[in-house]
Amino acid sequence: MRLAAVIALVVAALQPAAAGWLNQTNHNFEFRAGYERGFFGVLEHTIQFGRGGTQFDYVKEGNQNILFPFERLSAELHLRQRHGIVFLIQPLDVRTVASLQNPLVVDTDTFPAGTPMNLRYGFDFYRLSYQYDFWPEPERELAAGLSLQLRDASIAFASQDGRKLRVYQDVGPVPILRLRTRLPLSRVMWAGAEVDGFYAQGRVVTGSTNVESTFRGAILDASLRYGLTFRDALDGFVNVRYLGGGASGQQEKPENPGDGYTDNWLGTVSLTLGFYIR
Repeated sequence: MRLAAVIALVVAALQPAAAGWLNQTNHNFEFRAGYERGFFGVLEHTIQFGRGGTQFDYVKEGNQNILFPFERLSAELHLRQRHGIVFLIQPLDVRTVASLQNPLVVDTDTFPAGTPMNLRYGFDFYRLSYQYDFWPEPERELAAGLSLQLRDASIAFASQDGRKLRVYQDVGPVPILRLRTRLPLSRVMWAGAEVDGFYAQGRVVTGSTNVESTFRGAILDASLRYGLTFRDALDGFVNVRYLGGGASGQQEKPENPGDGYTDNWLGTVSLTLGFYIR
């Protein structure tokens, strides 16, 4: 159903009357809708729960060594060309099946070697950004701003016989710095780049108050894209993106059975096709 809706939007934007499919030319604001879809691969991914727990390599031992589907959706509101508000929805839900090569210690539980496992790493997030475009020309962009990202994490280790299950879930805000640029290459071709990222240590700024001052977290969402303008209402593009980050440190009051220590780092690269409708 979602793919059908996307196709319907593209078809509508290509109709002759769609020069301003979402907008009227006499307004001081502009709406844009974006969608991209493709695949991603995991470059590296390790996780550890509990100081005495196993540092588990999802790529080598958890079968995250294949390609996974990737998509993201965005909606933008641009005011008087210079001010922009961007809302992003980014699903990220990786599920694999593996037989443990070695014993896996997750906080207070131990999964013996050879155990058939269902593994889930869910890290959907939602991001609201404000940016200011320092380039006055409408066909160019050099924008900087701030984002507030809401993570919706769900991580699970489950033996296939149903005897052992460990689930970690967390929702929390993360502040992020933002930069985006776009340059025309010709009348119909353009290139762009986008970076959202931060590195922080301590309470609150890392998205949690229940952590020690040495707790650290980071995220980097950086992309390069090449696009074509098909008409005033529609751009298409191909996009290469690095998406990664993680956190490491100690909770002051453990929310799950165990000592509250976490070390979790992920790095991925994606290739997608996408479009913007205006």
